[in-house]
Amino acid sequence: MAKDKLIGVDLGGTTIKFAILTDQGEVQQKWSIQTNVLDGGKYIVPDIIESINHHLDIYQLDRERVIGIGLGTPGTVNIAEGTVKGAYNLNWATEQPVKEAIEAGTGFSLKIDNDANVAALGEAWKGAGNNDDDVSFITLGTGVGGGLVANGQLIHGAGGAGGEVGHIIVEPNGYLCTCGNRGCLEQYASATGVVHLAQDFAEQYVGQSRLKQMIDNGDEVTSKIIFDLAKDGDFLANETVNKVAYYLGYASAMIANTLNPSAIVIGGGVAAAGEFLRERVEKDWKPFAFPTVRTSTRIKLAELGNDAGVIGAASLAR
Repeated sequence: MAKDKLIGVDLGGTTIKFAILTDQGEVQQKWSIQTNVLDGGKYIVPDIIESINHHLDIYQLDRERVIGIGLGTPGTVNIAEGTVKGAYNLNWATEQPVKEAIEAGTGFSLKIDNDANVAALGEAWKGAGNNDDDVSFITLGTGVGGGLVANGQLIHGAGGAGGEVGHIIVEPNGYLCTCGNRGCLEQYASATGVVHLAQDFAEQYVGQSRLKQMIDNGDEVTSKIIFDLAKDGDFLANETVNKVAYYLGYASAMIANTLNPSAIVIGGGVAAAGEFLRERVEKDWKPFAFPTVRTSTRIKLAELGNDAGVIGAASLAR
């Protein structure tokens, strides 16, 4: 019997997403369960094992057809050993033998990588990357993550920190980052970074602005509200978005000048602003891009949404 099915698992702090795909990347079944982080996250791996075995029975899928499982996870991943540590949103403070446990519990081989990396693989394989061998991915959410695919392979680096695009310095001596450095992209283009910028701009702005009024009143302000106000023509909101796009454009040029990917794909919650953000990033990256890069690399929006993680994870198992 031909082995032609892949299982992808996208492990998050609140939800674990699963998918069964063909070996060509077509999603055939999807489901999810809540992430139980109680008691040091000790239930997470057993829940994954139980859910996979249970759904294979539900779908009556012959186990001989399964090529393997791919899993994307937060935290620092030891790819060779299949362990994870430092995944604090999972309550995994100590190193977890994820690969060993899941392989024993399911009978399938498992490949594991960081969640931002597998999302990059997903977009490179079946999304905006159009299955190209050279694609860079930036994901804008609570933080800024990324994944770099070069010659068809993820870049991990000597210490596993390859692809930490959120820590490209875009403003020397700027906002203090959780990593200990100052001026990281994450502090300006994440959901919280966008709000931080807006608050700083509001202190200096004396004109009429709904955004300034909200900030001065102590109303809740989110990155989505800022982008929505910018689309409605609010001056202060537009100034904030322009600065975010500038920083993203600068960081994108640094990546592109180093790797010359066919595309830099921007995804994540903040990127839900869509073309409104993308076109501004494209305008701002061009002055910093090497001429050859400027004509061969494109700035694109992610296409897979929440499926990027499970599709990219499944591609690990190919």
